[in-house]
Amino acid sequence: MRMERRHFSWKTFIYGFLLSRRRSARRTGDGDVLFMDWHHPWLFFLAISTMMLSVADAFFTLLLLDRGMIEANPVMASIMQQGTHTFVAAKLAMTGCGILTLVFFAKARFLDCIRTGLILTVLFSGYACLVCYEIVNLLKLS
Repeated sequence: MRMERRHFSWKTFIYGFLLSRRRSARRTGDGDVLFMDWHHPWLFFLAISTMMLSVADAFFTLLLLDRGMIEANPVMASIMQQGTHTFVAAKLAMTGCGILTLVFFAKARFLDCIRTGLILTVLFSGYACLVCYEIVNLLKLS
């Protein structure tokens, strides 16, 4: 009995990650390739780090709200009224969908001038500043 050649295994995953084929254009006249099989490791770092910062932001926001501060974002404040679990789920879902979209379109240009991968870098920097601001406020309130 012949084994199905398209059978998925961890070997397939690792092989596809390390030896993925489409890292550049197929033809010289293709110009910029928008969708590739392989993304730069920096995008992986930015995506994972931004998601971790989002988790930290949700945790610190809940701690700060418990200590008397208010939610400045009106969208998240209205979601917060639905409950803590809804707030955390909505925050992580919105951040995760945004990150996936930015990584998927990492080679595209927004308004024909800004590469979409740069937006992910700015998002990461913004989250890092926000988490630092929340840590400073937690230390002041302690």
